[in-house]
Amino acid sequence: MDQARATFGGGCFWCLEAIFSDLAGVVKVVSGYSGGHVENPSYQQVCTGETGHAEVVQITYDRSIISYKQLLQVFFSTHDPTTLNRQGADVGSQYRSVIFYEDPSERDAAQEVMAAMAELWDDPIVTEVTELQAFYPAEPYHRNYFAQNPEQAYCQMVIAPKVAKFRKQFQDRLRSR
Repeated sequence: MDQARATFGGGCFWCLEAIFSDLAGVVKVVSGYSGGHVENPSYQQVCTGETGHAEVVQITYDRSIISYKQLLQVFFSTHDPTTLNRQGADVGSQYRSVIFYEDPSERDAAQEVMAAMAELWDDPIVTEVTELQAFYPAEPYHRNYFAQNPEQAYCQMVIAPKVAKFRKQFQDRLRSR
């Protein structure tokens, strides 16, 4: 297995975790925090918007099955990269659209895919592309949140429709069930 990592933020990490966990070639998805100035932040701290961190997912994937560019295509197709510091009703810098790259080839791929995806949107893409400095895993109760809490109101009203749209759009890339 040829494993690599990708770290993305695009609103609530529960949404991104649910989406990327469904992709063939994705080995693991961990919700967490990145991009801020506080070491080992808590969810409560990040929610204030004062830590500088974004809610993110760190994806471990098998490059022999799915590429970084394919992950980026899913990322840009499953959130609104044109809204600054918000996704729907989730508002604040912790919900910003951001790609954390680990090497220059990932930065270049992110910029290339972003440019190609720009034509899908009426407004300019505001996704931040920045080097990953640190990733802090979220508290255990955030893990597999959608799968563990499908009846929760946020899951039904926000995550479930996103996951359904994603599954329809990317059905050829879903893992076997």
